[in-house]
Amino acid sequence: MNADIKSLDLNLLRALDALLDERSVTRAAARLSLTQPAVSGMLTRLRDAFDDPLFVRAPHGMVPTLRAQALAAPIKQVLADIDTLLQPARFDPLTATMTWTIAATDYALKAVIVPFIAALEQRAPGIRVRVVAVEAEKLFAQAESGDIDVALLTPHSTPGELHGRALYEEEFVCLLRNAHPDAHEPLSLDRFCALEHVLVSWQGDSFRGITDDALAAIGRERRVGLSVSSFLVVPEVLAVSEMIAVVPRRLASATEGFSLLAPPLPIPGFTKSMAWHERSHRDPAHQWLRALLLETSQR
Repeated sequence: MNADIKSLDLNLLRALDALLDERSVTRAAARLSLTQPAVSGMLTRLRDAFDDPLFVRAPHGMVPTLRAQALAAPIKQVLADIDTLLQPARFDPLTATMTWTIAATDYALKAVIVPFIAALEQRAPGIRVRVVAVEAEKLFAQAESGDIDVALLTPHSTPGELHGRALYEEEFVCLLRNAHPDAHEPLSLDRFCALEHVLVSWQGDSFRGITDDALAAIGRERRVGLSVSSFLVVPEVLAVSEMIAVVPRRLASATEGFSLLAPPLPIPGFTKSMAWHERSHRDPAHQWLRALLLETSQR
């Protein structure tokens, strides 16, 4: 017997399966859409591969040898397994069980993850979500290794090797407590600059941001009294002070007990996007989850 699997064509196994079912070279050829000589040649190769005649002639057709009978069930299983491998992957959110890892800032945690989880709980109750901090210098390696499945970023901070999709456009507003003396009137540029500000800086030690760049462009500056590294603490600071903060509208809109005012000068907003690796680009489960992220972000 030639025991090298590399010499055994998959089509030979399909031919043997047809011969075992049909007990006739002619009928097996018709089933396989091949000529009778072609199937006869395949039977010769099968006999050589298994070192057995496999079939012997009888008055009413071909009779399988004991070796061929022993091969019948395993060959059907192998062919069924191969057919399963070649079928498109299927995903049923209602029965799926998996853990999906998202890299996000605290802003994205509140603005994107919260509505996403609310929808996911109803549509795919068996899927768990793990949220981790964005580590810019490790992002591509984490996506490549599968440590994260998707990252919530901005286009300019997305590594060029990753796929990306915009979720929405964000704008900035002024946030201050309802009892603040300036909470119910439009802010003038002079008053805006005179008030003490809370600035959110990822490093937590910078007193300059995009608002300061916009002010500098018109020859003005503001007073930044506090720099923090998280958006989540900003409402607590504003609630106990006369400070004001320039924050993304989605974050401000979800904060009760505070007033939202338009900035007295144009402040460039940003695009919130998601990014993922090629390794999961065509996976049905990941495609469904990314579509849900996009859907729940459109509000």
